[in-house]
Amino acid sequence: MRGSLFLIVAASLLLVGSAMGDGKVDNQVFHVAGKVLCQDCNQGWNEWVNGAKPSKVSVTCLDERSRVVHYTSDLTDDAGDFEIACNKYVNGKELNPKNCFLRLVSSPDPICNIATNFAGGKSGVKLHRPTMVYREHTQVHAGTVLLHHSHV
Repeated sequence: MRGSLFLIVAASLLLVGSAMGDGKVDNQVFHVAGKVLCQDCNQGWNEWVNGAKPSKVSVTCLDERSRVVHYTSDLTDDAGDFEIACNKYVNGKELNPKNCFLRLVSSPDPICNIATNFAGGKSGVKLHRPTMVYREHTQVHAGTVLLHHSHV
C-alpha cells in the first residue's frame, strides 16, 4: 500500500516588519514567511521528506467589505522556504494583516499536488494576531495547510 503524501506549510508563518538601514521599522511592507514540506503518512507522523520545491504560495488581502485589494505570490526555494513581501498600504488605505490569508496555489510535484480542505489547503490560512512581538519583528502562527497526493 502506497503511503499518502501531504504537502504541508510549516505551522508557523511570520509576519515581520521590515527594518530600514537607520534601525527604524519600515511601515510600508510586512512579510509573510513559512515553509512547505512533504510528508509520507506511512512513516511516523514526524518523518519528513525534502522541502516541496518550487511550490507556489500566495497571500490575498481583503478590505473591510471583503473585496480583494492585494494579491501577491512567490515560489519556495530548494528547502521549501518562502518569504512574501506585502504592501501595507494600497490606494492610500492601510491593509489589516488579519484580513489576509495564505494559500498553496500549486505544486509541480506529481505526487503532492491535490489541495484538500484539511487545515485550509483549499480555503487558505487566515493570518491572525501576532504570537510574538519583539522590536521590529512580529510573528504570526497561522496553522498548517495540506495538499494530498494524486493517486497514480
